[in-house]
Amino acid sequence: MQRPFVLAFFSLILLDSVIAQISYSIPEEMPKGSLVGNVAQDLGLGTKRLISGKAKIHSRNSAEYVELNRERGVLLVKEEIDREVLCSETTVCALDFQVILENPIEFYTVTVQITDINDNAPTFEKNEIHFKISESATPGAKFVLERAEDHDVGINGIQKYELKPSDNFALKLQNNLHDNKNVEMVLQKPLDREKQEQINLVLMAVDGGEPQMSGTMLIIVTVLDANDNAPVFTQQTYKAAITENSPAGSIIASVTASDADQGSNGKITYLVKNTQANVRKIFEVNKDSGEVSLIGNVDFEKNRRFEIIVGATDEGGLTDSCKLVVEVQDVNDNKPEISIMSKSNVISEDVELNTVVTVINIEDMDSGENGNVKCFINENMPFILKSSRNNFYSLVTDGELDREMASEFNITVTCSDEGVPSLSSSVTLTLQISDVNDNAPVFERSSYEAYIVENNTPGLSIFTVKATDADWNQNARVSYILEDSSVNGVPVSSYVSVSADSGVIHAVRSFDYEQIKDFQFRIKAQDGGSPPLSSNVTVKVLIQDQNDNPPQVLYPVQTGGSVVAEMVPRSADVGYLVTKVVAVDVDSGQNAWLSYKLQKATDRALFEVGSQNGEIRTIRQVTDKDAVKQRLTVIVEDNGQPSRSATVIVNVAVADSFPEVLSEFTDFPQDKEYNDNLTFYLVLALAVVSFLFITCLVVIISVKIYRWRQSRILYHSNLPVIPYYPPRYSDTLGTGTLPHVYNYEVCRTTDSRKSDNKFGGAGGQNVLIMDPSSTGTMQRIQSEKSILDEPDSPLEVRKIF
Repeated sequence: MQRPFVLAFFSLILLDSVIAQISYSIPEEMPKGSLVGNVAQDLGLGTKRLISGKAKIHSRNSAEYVELNRERGVLLVKEEIDREVLCSETTVCALDFQVILENPIEFYTVTVQITDINDNAPTFEKNEIHFKISESATPGAKFVLERAEDHDVGINGIQKYELKPSDNFALKLQNNLHDNKNVEMVLQKPLDREKQEQINLVLMAVDGGEPQMSGTMLIIVTVLDANDNAPVFTQQTYKAAITENSPAGSIIASVTASDADQGSNGKITYLVKNTQANVRKIFEVNKDSGEVSLIGNVDFEKNRRFEIIVGATDEGGLTDSCKLVVEVQDVNDNKPEISIMSKSNVISEDVELNTVVTVINIEDMDSGENGNVKCFINENMPFILKSSRNNFYSLVTDGELDREMASEFNITVTCSDEGVPSLSSSVTLTLQISDVNDNAPVFERSSYEAYIVENNTPGLSIFTVKATDADWNQNARVSYILEDSSVNGVPVSSYVSVSADSGVIHAVRSFDYEQIKDFQFRIKAQDGGSPPLSSNVTVKVLIQDQNDNPPQVLYPVQTGGSVVAEMVPRSADVGYLVTKVVAVDVDSGQNAWLSYKLQKATDRALFEVGSQNGEIRTIRQVTDKDAVKQRLTVIVEDNGQPSRSATVIVNVAVADSFPEVLSEFTDFPQDKEYNDNLTFYLVLALAVVSFLFITCLVVIISVKIYRWRQSRILYHSNLPVIPYYPPRYSDTLGTGTLPHVYNYEVCRTTDSRKSDNKFGGAGGQNVLIMDPSSTGTMQRIQSEKSILDEPDSPLEVRKIF
């Protein structure tokens, strides 16, 4: 089998899409799988490019004959090609298709010419035909014969006709408009019915192929009596026009022939003599009137012109013929056909301008203005449709894409021809816009303020910040991060934490309004894009006060062992200012508003307390009947909910002299209670010290006895004995006891925090030192300085054992 002939040529167009053309030539009837051509080599493409570009064949009618092998980069015969079936009406037969690649979009036009081989012998429609010829027919009379048909073309088509025997008749060939030969049988010498009533002839059609093929038809001539005038058409060529899609029965034209004979010899019968099946299926002629009418469908896109051979025969067998040329006129009966050659379903929103999205091909089978097509897309789209040659259009980007504004486009491509009325077709392309991370998270507010009540539980939710990202999917996933900062030198992370997913701010510790009233920090919202985008916001947390602190009394000072008394002379008038209770509350606001009340008093009718200022004043005249020692209990309350309070005891002495005051205040019961407590602790301390002393004494005696026994063992063993005495111990009478004398001195005051125990050194005898002025085991000694001279100093008692 001959090797396909390759003719390749290329051309480039705009828009970064490549259009090139390459041609191959192969003979028909090549077996399935035969090589058509190495398209990868001829186009300068590698097989990897064909595979990665998903190379494919696009054709309206050629895909069933040729297939593309991407791995080898070759075109192969898919189905056996019969040129006579594929191109029955044309001499030049070719398959046109496109090879399309993606990423980037490229397409190449491929033409495969199918050459003819001599696979069809000439054939006649009929195996035999009959002629009735009068014996009076004159030499030169012509008889039109049926032409043979050979589906091959060129040299493989019919090349000559032969008529045997050739005694009475000869062949004459005439070329018609399409270079087809009309075969006529011409009478060479007169016939004689009496000699030969019937003549049998063989007409042979021979092609020029290799090997040469032929076909035959039998011609039977019956010799009749004289009919000396043959029919004659008024015109040798008739012309008519008809629009495509005309209804059946339409009269196209009328042909007329006349015969000078009379009677039956002058009666003419008309018939269509074309051997092509398509002519006889579309047209017919009235055998009596010669009217040519339409019996089939006429399609301009299939046949633009018909040539009809009409014959006229009289009863005597004489014939004549003419040609009727029918021109088919086009009507706009075909819509433009839109073929998507390659398209992208998804593009990124950051693509560059003039990026090719889709390539389409437009084809209108009509001709002239009916076949001129213009395409456009719907308005207000960031795309334009650019035309290139060969009816290809490219849809390219013409503006910036923003997925946040439009995530999908439905682009309708409409193509209309210029016929009247105009026909149009449309196709809708759905294009998804993929997201890129081009939007940072945005908080709902520029700053936030959050409030939390002090003494909160750690882990309590304080506030929630919210940020949104206009991007999509992972690019819109927002995470919240607490930025590093410090509050009063302490990392802010020890105060609050933020949930990365929800933005909920939690308290890490319990806050104290008295220590910190507010603080602020920054939270960063970061998306999940690559690279990530972020924004931040300032959050200020305000601590709200809670009534968690009771009032604190600053004056009068309350001590455990001191007695503070305010002195009021008996001559004091109504409203006399005795003293002022001073208190503070470390809370704030109404929690720190203090009020004073007199809770208890020795004589409620004598004193009152100012509710706002804490001043203690007399409310009546002091008399001699009033007791010298007055005890007032004042309660200080704040205004919180619930309120907290503190109590202070104010001792008031109603007297005119210090000795009178001193004698009264030495008998306060609190001194006895305080002394009782101190005595208990001193006795407990002595018991513990004594226990430790006895324990040590037992241990030392045990050690001494153990060593004495060891020395006795050494003595009986006749070894020298060296006495051993532990340091700071003296062996008296061989018993090894501790010293016996210790001094204890206890100094005690009315305030237990100032009491003191003192252990003296070892002595030679037991000593108990007592104050000479003491009358018992314990004696109170008053300081020489009067208590009224220094009201803030406590009375001090010294006890010595």
